Amino acid sequence: MITRLAVSGYRSLRDIRLVLGSLNVVTGANGSGKSSLYRSLRLLADVAQGRVIQSLAAEGGLQSTLWAGPENFSRKMKAGTETVQGTVRSKPTGLKLGFAGDDYGYAIDLGLPQPSSSLFSLDPQIKAESVWTGELLGRANAFAERRGPHVRVRAETGAWRETLQNLASFDSMMTHCADPRDALELLLLRERMKEWRFYDHLRTDRDAPARRPQIGTYTPVLASDGADLAAAVRTIMEIGDAAGLAETIDDAFPGAHVEVTATDGYFDMAMYQHGLLRPLKMSEVSDGTLRYLLLVAALLSPRPPALMILNEPETSLHPDLLVPLARLIARAAKDSQMIVVSHAPKLVSALAEEEGSMSVLLEKHLSETIVSDGETPSWNWPSR
Repeated sequence: MITRLAVSGYRSLRDIRLVLGSLNVVTGANGSGKSSLYRSLRLLADVAQGRVIQSLAAEGGLQSTLWAGPENFSRKMKAGTETVQGTVRSKPTGLKLGFAGDDYGYAIDLGLPQPSSSLFSLDPQIKAESVWTGELLGRANAFAERRGPHVRVRAETGAWRETLQNLASFDSMMTHCADPRDALELLLLRERMKEWRFYDHLRTDRDAPARRPQIGTYTPVLASDGADLAAAVRTIMEIGDAAGLAETIDDAFPGAHVEVTATDGYFDMAMYQHGLLRPLKMSEVSDGTLRYLLLVAALLSPRPPALMILNEPETSLHPDLLVPLARLIARAAKDSQMIVVSHAPKLVSALAEEEGSMSVLLEKHLSETIVSDGETPSWNWPSR
């Protein structure tokens, strides 16, 4: 489980550090930085997938995503008695992302490229990376380090061994140096990060794939857009928590249940509701009903990930569905660490009542995202 998350230099997240538990609820007003925090988690996951550079490019490049304010605020700036202005920088400009748990921690430092004639001169460069044991990086507990093109790994004897001298600036040691013989921990951490699951674009529009029959195969993990809903639900029925599936649907829609049918290999799903003489196909149900069913399929996955992140799951849901949704999320938090980004007060308050829930309230001050009344854990970034 991730117990600490740190982001520096990303959009409004000048320097933010969070303590995390098994069920975490991130909330705040519009523009407070919730989406930036969510995207920073996606960037961390992209490191393990080998596409962090491409993801930053899709956001407009590193220059477009860097914190636009001063490196630090003076007391007078914070008090409003002095104009906010740039100061002499003491550290290199960069975007830093990191997390740690009781077992391992990881951090990456992405910086601006050196001027060149290359057409790829706008690509950010990976300046430093580090993997360590425990929650806080130190000299003695790091076991893999990257500085510029050089990568070294600590052997069982405790001595450092250089494994690469020419790693490209757009390649991470997480994808190019993980080896079951020389860097098993690095490999295990990469595979764990690759399994992080994000849901923020479950389609419910008229043309959503979930509204039409789809070819069905065993689907223990719902697709990010929900296209394979019927197959995911049938998988839960056959090899997952079928009783839990029935309970959560009845909790949200009393007296209702769903059935999955197959025709020539194509799976379709229908919902039986109390008072109706025939079931409703997915093409007929409301956006809110479909979205709730998608969330059920995602959260009751027979293959729960180490970490699942939901971004504004309340979208299109009727307020009456938010409390049942909170119970569903709490059920999933028993098997996966959950981070829920929401600005729905009813969902936030319902989740706050669940055992083990931790609240992260974000606010803006001088355009910087800060955590209101939150604990700020210690954190060390790897040096370049």
